[in-house]
Amino acid sequence: MRILVTGGNGFVGRHLISALHARGDSVRVLALPDENTGWLEHHGIAVHRGDIRRPEALVAPMDGVDAVVHLAAMMDVWRPMDEYRAVNVDGTENVCRAALAAGAGRVVHMSSSSVYGVGVGRVADETFPLKPFRDPYPITKAAADMAVQRMIAEDGLPAVIIRPDQIFGPGDHLHFGRMADRLRAGRSIIVGSGHNAVPFVYVTDVVHGLLIALDHRRAVGHAYNITSDRPLTQRDLLHAIAGEVGARPPRVHIPYRALYAAGYAAERLAAIGPSWRRPPITRLGVAFFGTHNRFAIDKAKRELGYAPRVAVADGIHLAATWYLEREADRAAAPPVLGPVAREVHI
Repeated sequence: MRILVTGGNGFVGRHLISALHARGDSVRVLALPDENTGWLEHHGIAVHRGDIRRPEALVAPMDGVDAVVHLAAMMDVWRPMDEYRAVNVDGTENVCRAALAAGAGRVVHMSSSSVYGVGVGRVADETFPLKPFRDPYPITKAAADMAVQRMIAEDGLPAVIIRPDQIFGPGDHLHFGRMADRLRAGRSIIVGSGHNAVPFVYVTDVVHGLLIALDHRRAVGHAYNITSDRPLTQRDLLHAIAGEVGARPPRVHIPYRALYAAGYAAERLAAIGPSWRRPPITRLGVAFFGTHNRFAIDKAKRELGYAPRVAVADGIHLAATWYLEREADRAAAPPVLGPVAREVHI
């Protein structure tokens, strides 16, 4: 199968491309003009340069494809809502329209469990209304999800929507790497009691879900939650990571309301300055870690035969192995001299 992957140079994309390549698919990737794509080129993956915000940049990458997996998204950066919307909503619509025009037989759109909101009060299945937390990422991911649903209904887009939980695994610098860094530095805390379920899923389970969405004849036109059905509590998650990376588990508990208020204050202060530097604490981060969140995967099990293969605790061990190897490589690397080293000390 000839498959275009947008965002294929990212964390999930690299794991997906490895799986597609291993099973013999012909893979091409759409990457931004300034991205370092050496890893892709080393593995013989065709790279097209372009931006999903520009419809004309999608014509050549789409030519002759059988399927499209749309992973590209803006996340975890402190940017205005209109920039998030341009990538996550307008960009998604551009990809879907280009796939329709190219005659692609299937589009797999990776959405997010964040489209349901946080602390929703019950186990959320695919019928649950989309009520995202008031933050640019979940708001725009929900809008993109609804845009794909609309194009399925109105334009006959042969799409499947995948809604994974928070993805972690080897190569995850943003989430697992940050949690491990804070634990090793003795700066990790527990939000509230720590007994709430936190929604994490190992990266290869998400890849498994994406592959089923590509292949299963019943998947078209549907949305599916893809996650672990045995989540850890916040406390157990942090204790497990600490044990794997050789850190002391967090002992300090801070009340949810106090941290949420601190997140609000930090966001307001960040909005004053011109640098758009991400605040050290945000309301979304506090809500994600401090509320109880569980998502049902019964539909994916029943209709697609999906089942998580890697328990969260086992995934933590695998991710920690990668993390410790990365830290060892950093420690063994020679010091950087010259202008870069001087900049660090300014």
